[in-house]
Formats: sequence, C-alpha cells, structure tokens
Amino acid sequence: MRSTSARTSALAGSLCVIMMSVPFTTWARRGGHEIKEIPPSARESTYGAGDWTRTTKHGGRDRYYMVHVPPGYDRARPSPVILFFHGGGGSGANSKKWLGLDALADRENFIVVYPEGTGFLKRRLLTWNAGSCCGYAKNHQVDDVGFVATMLDELGRVFRVDAKRVYATGISNGALMSWRLACQLSNRIAAIAPVAGTLNFDGCVPSRPVAVIEFHGTGDPYEPYGGGKGKSFPGTRNKNAFRSVKETTAIWTKTIGASPTPTSTHRKGSAVCTVHGGGRGGAELVLWTLEGGGHTWPGVKSEPAQRLLGSINRDISANELMWKFFTQHPMR
Repeated sequence: MRSTSARTSALAGSLCVIMMSVPFTTWARRGGHEIKEIPPSARESTYGAGDWTRTTKHGGRDRYYMVHVPPGYDRARPSPVILFFHGGGGSGANSKKWLGLDALADRENFIVVYPEGTGFLKRRLLTWNAGSCCGYAKNHQVDDVGFVATMLDELGRVFRVDAKRVYATGISNGALMSWRLACQLSNRIAAIAPVAGTLNFDGCVPSRPVAVIEFHGTGDPYEPYGGGKGKSFPGTRNKNAFRSVKETTAIWTKTIGASPTPTSTHRKGSAVCTVHGGGRGGAELVLWTLEGGGHTWPGVKSEPAQRLLGSINRDISANELMWKFFTQHPMR
C-alpha cells in the first residue's frame, strides 16, 4: 500500500490548479466574520443573509459546501444561484478568497455556492470526477453529479431558490465539472461558464440545450487551447489529455443546434469574443479567446500559484460577463 505522501503526489499529477484548501469548522472566522453551519434539520424560514457551511451525506461520504447569501436576500422572492467548482487540488473555501463572486452577488442579489470535491485528505487537494479527469474523484468514480443534485435539493429547502436560474461555473477541473453537469444535469442547470476547461465527458446527451459562455487562454500551459497534453503539474510526471477548444465548440454547437460558424465576433483588447447563436430554445455558445492568457480567471487581481499558471487577462471580467450572460439564459 502506498504511503499518504505517495498517494498525495499521485493525486497531484491529475490536478488542474494547485491550491491548498482550508479546513471546515462548525463555527469559523474567515475575512473577519463568522461562517455558520447549517444543521441537517434546517428549513427555509430560519436562514438568511450571511456565509454558511453545510455537511451532507452522499454516496457514503461526508460532503461539504459553503453558501454566500447576499444582504439583499428576500425570502419573498426566489433567488438565482451560481455554483462555483474549484480547480483540481483546490477548495471552494480557498477560491472564495480571490474569486470576487461574493461582491458581485451582493451587488446583483444572487446566491453563490462553493461545493468541495473529494480527495485522500478529505478537505484539501480535492478534485472532481468530470469524466476523463481528475485524480482521486475520477479514480474512485465519485458520484459528483449525484452530490450536486442532493446539494440543490437541500438548498431549495433552506433558501428561496429560483429553480429556473441555477447556473454553474468553475476553473480547470471545476470547468470540466460544469461541462459534465450540462450533459447530465441539464434539467437543473440553466447555463454554464467554464474557465480554462473544455468538454471532456463522453456520451453527452443533455435533456435540453444548455447555453454556454466559455473563457480560455491561448497560452494555457496545462489545458492547451489546441488540445492534447499540457505541462505536467509541479512535482509530478503525470499529464492529462484534453479536447481542444475548437473540438469542444464543434461538439456543443451541434448538441444545442447553434450555428457551427460564428454569428458575430468582436474584440476587447487581447480578448476576442465569438458568438455561435441560433440554438434551440435560444441557447448559444459564446467563446472568449484570451490571447496569451494562462490557466487563470479573467479579471481577478491575482490567483494562488499564478507564477505557475500564466498571465491573467484583465481586459475583461469573467464574473461580469458570465453574470450578464446568465441573466439572459434562464431555463426555458
């Protein structure tokens, strides 16, 4: 049997972003305020604005997620929800610090949820089973789609959620997970916004056309824009092979019935936007190609391990663009 350190090293070889997670506690202080635990018996009338954690059981495992509820939350009105899936080797708790989605949620009045993946260490070096990737979750065939469905059931009991405006985004392994949800949970996910991650789930047959806004850098060292194997991750020799952005675009435009060629194109600095419209039910695929961009989130000030990930495009904001896109694509 391999030692814990050996298993951790093997796990890291499949990771898509190298970030350490922050352990959960029932009552914790992050950023100067309390993050409170939602008990299993919780119901909608009790909980409102603030930061919350939840521990649930799925597939025989303890699973965790964090919820940010904006100050303007009103139980009388259903709220949109964005699910953010961290990169491989990261955690929702860590991503929450640098992503900036909470501030946007407070301004636009939506709920943000940060699920946690799985791993040998349970609360750090976590991954998602996105099909062909990644690490512990893939190797142990963790039912992450089922976990997300369970999580959405719980959220609907505790908060006033607009079931037609639930969206998914993520970076790297988390982006791959959002693609898988578009394939297998399209009855509950209205639209997705993958960042630095292409479609790598085979046998994708969604029950409805899911709109997509995608962001990908041409200088991504780990998930190459042109597909194939990128650099091995630090401390490992392992590499994953990924579909190219071009192949992903061809597959998804066909899947949703959108135009295979761009219906419009425009540029903002080094970011080029191509729109593939005309899909069934108003679905479309919008691709932002970030010239020279790395394995990074557009618009943020900085990211952990940025030196290893490449440059951040700041001509656009992924947060602002995806939210605008999401508002245009509720479930129909």
